[in-house]
Amino acid sequence: MKITGAVLEEIGRSRPFAESKPISIADLELTGPGPTEILVKLEAAGICHSDLSVVDGNRVRPVPMLLGHEAAGRVVEVGAEVTDLAPGQRVVMSFLPRCEQCENCAADGRLPCTAGSKSNNEGTLLHGSRHLSRDGEPVHHHLGVSGFASHAVVDRASAVPVDDDIPADIAAVLGCAVLTGGGAVLNAAKPRPEDSVMIVGLGGVGMAALITAVSQGISRIIAVDTLPEKLEHARRLGAHEAYTPQELPELGVKARYVIECAGSARAFETAFAATAVGGTTVTAGLPAPDALAHLSPLTITAEARTIVGSYLGSAVPARDIPTYARLWREGKLPVEELITSRISLSGINEAMDQLADGKAVRQVILFDAD
Repeated sequence: MKITGAVLEEIGRSRPFAESKPISIADLELTGPGPTEILVKLEAAGICHSDLSVVDGNRVRPVPMLLGHEAAGRVVEVGAEVTDLAPGQRVVMSFLPRCEQCENCAADGRLPCTAGSKSNNEGTLLHGSRHLSRDGEPVHHHLGVSGFASHAVVDRASAVPVDDDIPADIAAVLGCAVLTGGGAVLNAAKPRPEDSVMIVGLGGVGMAALITAVSQGISRIIAVDTLPEKLEHARRLGAHEAYTPQELPELGVKARYVIECAGSARAFETAFAATAVGGTTVTAGLPAPDALAHLSPLTITAEARTIVGSYLGSAVPARDIPTYARLWREGKLPVEELITSRISLSGINEAMDQLADGKAVRQVILFDAD
């Protein structure tokens, strides 16, 4: 079938992206789903730093690539071996499919699936299939989803069904920002209500971590970012305190659990320095592969510190996405407050500039907006 999607043509073009236009809106061919796959009509897709990191070259992926990994839509067709989904159901995409057969998949979300990671790096779906082409030439899949398009074929393992009462834009954001940020709190840090939690970096993932901490009744929640407008937003969402990174050492502010969501070595150093004696630093951000942080091993030993890596919120998507959907339904998780703007697919290059400048928490593409 013919589809329209946002294709990254070249990695590392200069900014502003609105002028260099590394992403083109292209007509593509999409073949039908294989036995373990589904065809989805996309309704909404969030724009995430994991998309930007491919555009700017921090994450090298094969190009041309149809971008987008945080998305929701309705099932159109299912493969012969898919028996638990039906046309018309709303599904949320998860960018790390799980084969449920490798040793990592037995780690309750703590470790990424070996097969899923391999297929993501190669630009294929979970079992190695490709369904995208342009003028007879292959176009690579992004993180098993390629959600910046009118339609997508994904493996069944990349989709989690949600009820119709979860709006499409909310559902999309559950699949990455909330899964990653919320999971860094619930699955990696696991604070008790009486604990203190600090969030360093208030993009989509950081704000999701913040509202998740609020939903759990954490007694002291501290927000940290370089931008005053994000600190004010964090206060509105329930942060008890909000600081710039420079203010933390000046005021001696520390927390038992500090969650780094900015994806930079400097932010990780800030988070580590602000972790209390006996505390845990959780890193959920993805810095450039060559980024290095400077830490004191003596501090880790002498202060009995713990450092935990949390990829995709240490999540099991099929278990965790329904939990976040329930919290939203109960009014405890205001995901709509993370959405800074709703745009059309044609504004994708400008949206990448907004994200790179730190001006957006979550921009969501609505596929009926063009």
